[in-house]
Amino acid sequence: MLLKSKFKLATAIGIVLSMLSLLVHLFLANYSAGGITRYSLHMDDVLPFGPRPRPRRLWGSLSTLDHLHPYAKPRKIYPAPDYHNGFIYAKIYGGFEKIQSSICDLVAVARLLNATLVIPEIQATTRAKGISSKFKSFSYLYDEDHFISTLSSDVAIVRGLPKDLREARKKIKFPTVSPKNSATPEYYVTEVLPKFSKSKVIGIIINGGKCLQSILPATLEEFQRLRCRVAFHALKFRPEIRALGNQIVSRLRVSGRPYLAYHPGLLRDTLAFHGCAELFQDIHTELIQYRRNQMIKRGTVKEQLSVDSVSRKINGSCPLMPEEVGLLLQALGYPSTTIIYLAGSETFGGQRILIPLRAMYANLVDRTSVCSQRELSDLVGPEAPLASDMAHPPPPKSEKELIDEWKRAGPRPRPLPPPPARPYYAHEKAGWYGWIGENDTEPDPSPVEFRRQAHRLLWDALDYFVSVEADAFFPGFHNDGSGWPDYSSLIMGHRLYQTPSGITYRPDRKTISALFENVSDHRYHPPRNWTLAARQHLNNSASVEGIVKSAMLSKPVSFLAHPLPECSCRTPKSSGVQSTKDSHGRLLFGGEEECPDWMVRSLAMVSTKNNEPQNEDYDGDLPEDDSSQDTQQESDRSDMNKSSEQDEEMDPDD
Repeated sequence: MLLKSKFKLATAIGIVLSMLSLLVHLFLANYSAGGITRYSLHMDDVLPFGPRPRPRRLWGSLSTLDHLHPYAKPRKIYPAPDYHNGFIYAKIYGGFEKIQSSICDLVAVARLLNATLVIPEIQATTRAKGISSKFKSFSYLYDEDHFISTLSSDVAIVRGLPKDLREARKKIKFPTVSPKNSATPEYYVTEVLPKFSKSKVIGIIINGGKCLQSILPATLEEFQRLRCRVAFHALKFRPEIRALGNQIVSRLRVSGRPYLAYHPGLLRDTLAFHGCAELFQDIHTELIQYRRNQMIKRGTVKEQLSVDSVSRKINGSCPLMPEEVGLLLQALGYPSTTIIYLAGSETFGGQRILIPLRAMYANLVDRTSVCSQRELSDLVGPEAPLASDMAHPPPPKSEKELIDEWKRAGPRPRPLPPPPARPYYAHEKAGWYGWIGENDTEPDPSPVEFRRQAHRLLWDALDYFVSVEADAFFPGFHNDGSGWPDYSSLIMGHRLYQTPSGITYRPDRKTISALFENVSDHRYHPPRNWTLAARQHLNNSASVEGIVKSAMLSKPVSFLAHPLPECSCRTPKSSGVQSTKDSHGRLLFGGEEECPDWMVRSLAMVSTKNNEPQNEDYDGDLPEDDSSQDTQQESDRSDMNKSSEQDEEMDPDD
């Protein structure tokens, strides 16, 4: 009997301890909500996980580009100037891609004019008065100390004007210039330099994302390399952005699997500029048309308000829609378990437009699903609360206040009060819905909106870092023809400089649109079906053929989108590579100089260290879809249904 009572007591104590342990775990989980649970990908519930072989044609490096290596150091005698003509200060307007491109041009201009450059002001941050006080304008995105020290042998850079010159600047005693996007070096030498020499201080206002033409004369080749040193070495994000970016990359690869970065390019300004309003519906079409009307009034767009969006889409002037990108990735062979990182701070149309892509690829994630809210707020820094731009109802009155108002009211009898108005919900007062349904004029941005614009710079910088480090990159819109730098092209140029042999797709939207519009019979029967045609085009776009074709469009607009051959070198084993020139005789590919001996020895040591047996899936290069050789195989598969054909195209080991 005594033994039974002891056993019951021990059981009761165990149950009590278990309950206490459960309560403690629940408390800790509640305390850390928005932390670890926010950035877990939850992919074990939807897909088989674990280390698997990575097929080379989807994730491996291109052997035709293995000989290229980043090398942006000066090749000729390039001494730092002994004297300085004065100071240049600048204000840069625009989003992240315009800021990144403008700073590179600005440093080259300062070197050209032999001037001391004041750290430029990023207007998107200075307008947002409510951002964290621990960051200045430039330091909101970049590491100032690294920027100054890296370029110390190229350009003298200071954090601000001397005190006496600052006072004179406030009184507008110095001239300012606003150069065009395609300003030539002669413009600065003949028009800007005389004013600069006279006043010793000059201001430059940059609106279009550039202040110097993309392609410079051959005599200024070192200035092109200076641009590369600025963009790819000096403009290092501040430590907090780099640390969180590295954490995102490690979390995406935590299972040992690669990931693909995708930037949709669906921006309201871009869609309005190219007239792509009819690709959307309802309020989104009205918003695009309103912005396009603003551009027409400013002279940015020199066309009519209403255009045929379908013809623009077929012409390749509009971005690829997310569902189209999903179909193209499936044609390439990426399985539904592929991890896709959605880059960019703005996707016009919101989450609704991403539903088809999410249905095809369950692991479509972005920074909000990979990072906790606390991590993102730490990146922003401590900010003072701002008055919300939402309409708040009047505070409720107490019973005593209501009785006093009744007593102070006029003579009786009084008419009954009007019935209460229909309540307005939050979504009817915030953002688009607050004005487009009531009037035709978009209100001026509120302090809260200015702060959001500053935050978008941080999210773009973070996604830029993750996209450059991705195993593959797919742009939804690049080479848009607007003459402005675009986000995807900057990423593609950075990847081409840093890892030339990495998988970076450069789809021709006109060709893709023709594929989606094609209803010819032969596209639906082997060996020349739609999938093979799409796969062949995209594989070619990632190879030398795609690089050269894209360079002919992107390099005249933005040098950073194609920094070859000026900022790269080649190893001796590539002596047989054929060079390619554009219509003006300028080299686009294959004209790189040989790497210096010290770099060749270093690369050889790294290659020997990493020379280990690899999975046979890595053997070979991107496969060519030879229809003549695969005719029999495709004929054998012609009787299968669609799902089985798709399974054949997916890699069974992925």
